[in-house]
Amino acid sequence: MERKCFQQLSILLLTAILIAGIGSVMPSSTRQVYAAGNKKMKLNHSSVTMQAGTKRKLKITKGKPSGTAKWRSSNKKVAVVSKKGVVTAKKKGTAVITAKAKRGKKTAKCRIKVFKAKVSSFPLSKGKNGKAPTITLNSGYKMPVLGLGTYSLEDEVCVNSVVAALKAGVRKIDTAYIYDNEESVGEGIKKSGVPRKEIFVTTKLYMDQYDNAEKAIDDALNRLDLEYIDLMLLHHPDENDVKAYKAMEKAVRQGKIRSIGLSNYYIKEMKEFLPKVSITPALVQNEIHPFYQEKKVVEYMHKQGIAVEAWYPFGGRGYTGKLLNNKTISKIAKAHGVSSAQVILRWHLQRGVVAIPGSSNPDHIKENISVFSFKLSKKEMGQIGKLDRNEKHDWY
Repeated sequence: MERKCFQQLSILLLTAILIAGIGSVMPSSTRQVYAAGNKKMKLNHSSVTMQAGTKRKLKITKGKPSGTAKWRSSNKKVAVVSKKGVVTAKKKGTAVITAKAKRGKKTAKCRIKVFKAKVSSFPLSKGKNGKAPTITLNSGYKMPVLGLGTYSLEDEVCVNSVVAALKAGVRKIDTAYIYDNEESVGEGIKKSGVPRKEIFVTTKLYMDQYDNAEKAIDDALNRLDLEYIDLMLLHHPDENDVKAYKAMEKAVRQGKIRSIGLSNYYIKEMKEFLPKVSITPALVQNEIHPFYQEKKVVEYMHKQGIAVEAWYPFGGRGYTGKLLNNKTISKIAKAHGVSSAQVILRWHLQRGVVAIPGSSNPDHIKENISVFSFKLSKKEMGQIGKLDRNEKHDWY
C-alpha cells in the first residue's frame, strides 16, 4: 500500500516538473500565442450603423491573436463579413459580427445596424405652399426638406425671423454656436407658440469647442433652452473632430441629440472620417448652388445614406444678385410665374438637396416656403445644371 502511494506521488511530482518546464523550452512565438489568447480581444468599434450596399472595415485593436482571426456574421441576410474583417451591409436589419481567435476561446463582437435611407429624392408632391414635405434620415427621424438659415441674424431680428418663419409654416430652423444667436433662436421658438415637437432644430459645434465637446453640447441645450436637439453638426474638419463626434455619439445615446452630422466635409474628408466613427452622419451641410453644384459630392453622400443640405442655396455673400438675375433662371421663373429665388429652391429640392435660405424679410420667408405649386421640367433642370462653374464662394 505504501509503495503504491509512493508511485502515485512520484507521478504527480514528475507531471508538475514537466508542466513547469514547458514555459522555458517553449518557442517564444508559441508563448506569444498563449499570451495573446489570455488578453481580452477588442474591435475598433463595438457598434456601427451602415447604409445598405456600403462596406466597413473592422479591426482587432486589442488582444490580437498571432495569425488571422475567424470572422462570422449572425445574420448573413443583413450583413456579411470577409476573412479580413470587411463588412458588407446587405439589407435593413441588425447583425452581430464576431471575430474569434483560431487558438483559444477569446472573441470580440460588433453590432451592425443596417439602414436603407432614401435621401436622394424627395416626396415633393406631398408638399404644399407653406408646408414642406419631410424625409426620413438614416437615424430614423423625419426632417423637413426646406427651412430657415439664421446666419448673420442677431438678437431681435433673429427672434422675429424665427417667429415669422414658423408662422409661415417653416418647421426647420438652422443655427450654430459661431452665429452667436442660439439664445435668440430658442426665444423665437418659444414666442411662436408652435409646439416644440413640430420643429426641427439644427445647431453646430465650432472647432474651438471640439476639445470639450460634452460641455459644448450641454451649453447649446442651455442656450437654446431645449430638452433635446434634433440635429447637431460639426462645423468644419479639425484635428479633434473625431473626438467631438464621439461626444455627440454619446449624447445621442443619452437622448440629448437625435441625429448627428457634419458641415463642410467633402469626399476626401468623409472617406478619412467614416472609418473612425460608429454612427454614420445623418446629413452633411455644404456650399451648394447653381454655380457650385458639387454633383460628385452629392452622389457620393447619397450612396452612403447621408442627406445633403445647401447652406448657400442662392450663392451667398455678394453673389445672390448674380444668381437671381441670371438670364437662364429668370427665363424659367417667368415661364412659371414665380421668382428666381423660388426656381433655385425648387431646383435644389428636385435634385435631392435640402435647402436653408436665410432671410429676415417675412415676405421673402413666405415666398421661400412656397415652391410646391410648380415643377421644373427635365429640360429646365438640365439648363440650370449647365450653369455649374465649379465656382466656390467661400473658403471652406
